[in-house]
Amino acid sequence: MEAVILILALLFVAFVALGVYVSVKAIGAAKRGVDRTITQARRTVEDTTLRAKSFGQVGVAGELAQLRLHLRTSMRATQDALHAGVAEDASLRESIGLFERLSAHGRELDEELRRLEREPDRGRITERLPQLRERVERITHSAESLRWAARDRARTFAEDDLESLTTQIDVEAGALRDWSRSEPVWPDPAAEPSEPPSGPGPQTSSAPASQQPAAAAAEQAPGEPEPGAGDKEPRAIPPRDPRLTMRYSWDKSARPETTN
Repeated sequence: MEAVILILALLFVAFVALGVYVSVKAIGAAKRGVDRTITQARRTVEDTTLRAKSFGQVGVAGELAQLRLHLRTSMRATQDALHAGVAEDASLRESIGLFERLSAHGRELDEELRRLEREPDRGRITERLPQLRERVERITHSAESLRWAARDRARTFAEDDLESLTTQIDVEAGALRDWSRSEPVWPDPAAEPSEPPSGPGPQTSSAPASQQPAAAAAEQAPGEPEPGAGDKEPRAIPPRDPRLTMRYSWDKSARPETTN
């Protein structure tokens, strides 16, 4: 009885622990989803604000907004391209590592530009604008190089696969055309049996009666007893070759002889 109670207690504890683990995982996934949604919403609001500032303001404020918008747009496009391509091409993992290092510099520059937007000394900002613009161009150029290299690689793979598929389809189509145009194999005329004579029955020899026994003796195989020497029974007439009477569907029918 005590063993049964102990087993039930262990099962209860295991179920409770499993429920707590599943709940923690679910809460963590929900929290990550909420954080991701909040981050995307904040990013959308910031991009919209920067776009409005770049078009609606002039001078230093408008210049800073344009630099931030250009930097953020380029980095986000590169990130999306690399993460979308790594699912099909594992060699892009190294490119993603390089992009993460580049992203650290991009985030640092974006934070610096954000702080300068609230800087009241516009003269100092104007002096630093060429340097800031150069840094933005260097980072965005590197990001664009990675992005276009990944896209070119994916396009090359797609073109190679399409070319291989087209070649296979052409070969299959040619094989289908050859099969559909094949002609039926007719029998060799040389192997066809000769047409039997159209006359009635076997024709008798026109040789004189005196020469017929000699011809029969010549056709007789050596060592074979002559007819009438041992036994007096007549020799059986060999059966007619059935191939001589066989006709095919393409043979012309013999004309019936006219009886006059």
